[in-house]
Amino acid sequence: MSDYHKQRDQSIIQRTRLICKDLPRFCDYFFVSIENRTSALTRLNYAYDLRIFFDFLFKEILPLNTASMTVKDLEKIIAPDIEMFLSYLSSYEFDGNQYQCGASAKSRKLATVRSFFSYYFDKDMISSNVSAKVHMPKKHDKPILRLDTNEVGNLIDTVESGAQLTKRQTSFHNKYRHRDSAIITLLLGTGIRISECVGLNKTDINFADNSFIVTRKGGNRTILYFSDEVAGSLKQYTKWLQDQIDSGTDLASKIKDFDAFFVSAQGGRLSVRAIQDLVKKYSHIISPLKNISPHKLRSTFGTHLYQKTRDIYVVADLLGHRDVNTTKKHYAAISEEIRKDAAQSVKLQSKPKEKPALTD
Repeated sequence: MSDYHKQRDQSIIQRTRLICKDLPRFCDYFFVSIENRTSALTRLNYAYDLRIFFDFLFKEILPLNTASMTVKDLEKIIAPDIEMFLSYLSSYEFDGNQYQCGASAKSRKLATVRSFFSYYFDKDMISSNVSAKVHMPKKHDKPILRLDTNEVGNLIDTVESGAQLTKRQTSFHNKYRHRDSAIITLLLGTGIRISECVGLNKTDINFADNSFIVTRKGGNRTILYFSDEVAGSLKQYTKWLQDQIDSGTDLASKIKDFDAFFVSAQGGRLSVRAIQDLVKKYSHIISPLKNISPHKLRSTFGTHLYQKTRDIYVVADLLGHRDVNTTKKHYAAISEEIRKDAAQSVKLQSKPKEKPALTD
């Protein structure tokens, strides 16, 4: 795993430990139990969810607090209390801020609560698991938001030309357009996640066979390949960056992370937020109503790849999905073209009947 991913995980672990201090002490058992089978980010999200859950319990259900609650107090909670929690999530206040959760966010938080109760029930620390009696909120499938072929071309052209940018944006674009073009082209041409893009090091790129190494969720390292078109954009960027260093420019004097492939104007590794803002800036020009994010560029790659190959397993492999059902859910929407081809592929007879001869 690259230093970036190690440092990111260490930061996440420290944040998780801080949040756990706001939870009842017995929660530590749960987090220790899942440490070897979950990622650091998953545990952080569990900690966030449980902090909101206990905040609700202490406000609405139990006359207790973090210091006084014991694991046996979980037996005082009934299924309707958890249902009330889901209703509470529709609009709630935490640390002076107002939040709202839709069906997907509620489902994730209920999944956390279920895992939490299930652990203590399996360990015979509570006599029942009431969370198992609470149904998951019904989620409504959302259409995949992606760019069509023309929009993809327009986006790449816009990044290269800087057309319709503001005066301030144009000044920045003139200096960093090679970097921005490389990022957009790489995301569109490979479908990698934004975290995988941020974590790229110079040594991860091999132009000899157009391959690169990404660190997937869970820390697995995988070799992927990019097209000649993507290679051209990446080479332009690497040449530009080397020219900056050789010329001793202001950027060269700021560079602190010499391993990072994509460098910020401040000389550090380009952040997730910076790439999100970069994608939003250019995509808003060519498609102002779609609210395109880096994940939507990933969806664009996945959808176009499926339309080309019609092989859901290839799409799942390249996108790094562990479960092909995830891929099917998001990318296997059958287009009109596929429907038409499917209709023509079914033959009812081995050969067409001969037409009867015409008679006078």
